[in-house]
Amino acid sequence: MTLNQIKGAIALGLSVKWANDGYDVIQDSLGKYLIKYKPNGFCFGLTHSNGITLNGQEFQFYVARA
Repeated sequence: MTLNQIKGAIALGLSVKWANDGYDVIQDSLGKYLIKYKPNGFCFGLTHSNGITLNGQEFQFYVARA
């Protein structure tokens, strides 16, 4: 998924994952996009500080199926 696809999916309320189901891509209360590790709550930015380059490869992001 591209950055725009990820943001669009989150805006639609879809559950976006990174690498495996243990990592959720979220938008926090300040509007920042983060990757959150469910077991311990650790978060890091969806992108590098430039706001464009993903912290991961596009193929690693996916929408979880219900």
